[in-house]
Amino acid sequence: MKLMPVSLKAAQKGLFLILTLFILSLFIPRAFANGMTYKSWDEVVTAAKGGTVNWFMWGGADNINQYVSGWVGAELKNRYGITLKRIGINDTAEAVNIVLGEKKAGIDDAGSVDLIWINGGNFRTMKQAGLLYCGYLELLPNNRLVNWRDASIANDFGLPVEGCEVPWNRAQFAFAYDSARTPNPPRSIRELIDWVKAHPGEFTYPAASDFNGSVFIRHVFYYAAGGPEKLLGPFDQATYDAVAPKAWKILNDMKPYLWRKGQTYPNAIAALAQLFANKEVALYFDYDPAIFGVNVENGTFPATTRSYGLGDGTIGNTNYVAIPYNSPNKAAAMVTANFLMSFDAQYEKAKPKIWGTTPAIDVAKLTEAEQKSFHELPRNPAVVAPEVLAKHVLPELHPDWIRAIEKGWQENVAQ
Repeated sequence: MKLMPVSLKAAQKGLFLILTLFILSLFIPRAFANGMTYKSWDEVVTAAKGGTVNWFMWGGADNINQYVSGWVGAELKNRYGITLKRIGINDTAEAVNIVLGEKKAGIDDAGSVDLIWINGGNFRTMKQAGLLYCGYLELLPNNRLVNWRDASIANDFGLPVEGCEVPWNRAQFAFAYDSARTPNPPRSIRELIDWVKAHPGEFTYPAASDFNGSVFIRHVFYYAAGGPEKLLGPFDQATYDAVAPKAWKILNDMKPYLWRKGQTYPNAIAALAQLFANKEVALYFDYDPAIFGVNVENGTFPATTRSYGLGDGTIGNTNYVAIPYNSPNKAAAMVTANFLMSFDAQYEKAKPKIWGTTPAIDVAKLTEAEQKSFHELPRNPAVVAPEVLAKHVLPELHPDWIRAIEKGWQENVAQ
């Protein structure tokens, strides 16, 4: 009987220890809990020195390629001793498939991909298949510059980020036109439908297999649905069946009035840009309005190019970088991701002659001097102001919706 109090006291101590460890685990970065040994940022930086980062990213824009390979690569080498290798790809799915294939082959710690420029359906695929390295954001000093209370950042195409990717850019769809040729472009999807029929051969859009072509089709789908409200959230077959025939009819009715009478579609946004540059079509569009200014600066587009959003809104999103679960250079990839969120990196790519893209960080969280630098950046007249576009921003759809719309377009419009 005298041993009972001692046993109870020991049990209480054991319970206290368990509770203490549980509470502490809530504050330990998951990067450590997942088997990493990095307890501080200094340890990450030390481990990253001399490392190599194979960054797989869409390579269709020369200015972006130069920014990454030239400026970012040089800064990483000078500051951290990291070698950055940009691997240009046509579609993010190519990188996703590499990681997926490696997982099936049991390559769990020596993968060939260290970083991916990603969002939307590709993020969903990697997250659901367990292909992402997650939980390290708490270790990144520049994570404090991100407004994670913003639902459009905390959620990627409706899917919670949950510490599995790092914001890099914000983008919103916009149209461009040559004001010397087309002084009154259509300002809504309804106006566009009528304009196309009144100006045969002067408009087209890339196939749904192209990211920008797909998002244009979604704008028509939104219009057919009476707005995006009915389409938000998980995919609903009944709603799709009610809206899709209306969207396909609109696009099929437009078909004879498109460039080359709709018998073919550009296979990529770069092809549409060339058609616009050659004056074969009167309207161009892009999910990254900064490209309008870049193409004016490099002489591809005329100086009279101007851009705008639609009165009924255009779709916007955030894009990110993510580290695959089997990257052998996680420390170097983490340092790279952290640097991409820095004031220096975000400011450099916001310069009109570099990229002109909207920052993913919250500028209000920067120092007064840094905020002033952003506010004083010049903006090419061809680029619509982000704050103007943001007044009529539309949400992106869940990846299951996008997949169904792209498949439906292929079956009911392209064919």
